[in-house]
Amino acid sequence: MRIIFIRHGDPDYVNDSLTEKGIREAKLLSDRVVKWQVKDFYCSPLGRAQKTASYTLEKLNRKAAAYEWMKEFSYFIDDPTTGRHGVPWDFMPEYWTEIPQMYDKEEWKKTDIYRSNPALLPAYQEVCEGIDHLIEKYGYQRHHNYYINTTETSSDTIVIFCHLGITCVMMSHLLGISPALLFHSLYLAPTSVTVLATEERMNNIASFRAQVIGDTSHLLSGGEPISASGYFTDVFQG
Repeated sequence: MRIIFIRHGDPDYVNDSLTEKGIREAKLLSDRVVKWQVKDFYCSPLGRAQKTASYTLEKLNRKAAAYEWMKEFSYFIDDPTTGRHGVPWDFMPEYWTEIPQMYDKEEWKKTDIYRSNPALLPAYQEVCEGIDHLIEKYGYQRHHNYYINTTETSSDTIVIFCHLGITCVMMSHLLGISPALLFHSLYLAPTSVTVLATEERMNNIASFRAQVIGDTSHLLSGGEPISASGYFTDVFQG
């Protein structure tokens, strides 16, 4: 199967919606998505993701199921370097890279910073269980760190409109990578497209592999600059 994650358009965080630029991005995105063969659409319940999805769904006369666990992973912590009280990423490299546990897919859960908010780890587990339950609907059952395809096909494609942080959380579970590493190593621009698909080479054993991460070709072909929302350097516009 194939899971396509789409980040919301350029955000108006104050109003939990999109900026005028974000609306232009979402419209260009919709021209791309309507060409795909999508089994089901899913969406975060937050306004900026719902608004982004609306342009695609309206063109297709489709609906997206919304799940609370798909909302942004906003379980705030106090940054030990800057004192910032906010999302549990964007740490300074001199802090997080010096903690070996951050690189391990299980040991990151034992770090002081991620245990400082008692709601964070249960929320992470809820997301892991949520995505597993979701893809089980398409015949994929988790077995240790891989999946078993209980169907005769693997052609279903689903699309999830959501957010940068929660995409990293879901990818960490599906790919077996520490979310801390993904939080600090990936930038997924607004309306970017990330594609994970199962490789199934023998005995219905399936593992997810990333084909595309953060693609914004629909923006470049439409003459719309790539947004730097959530990024701390210049965005390559090529």
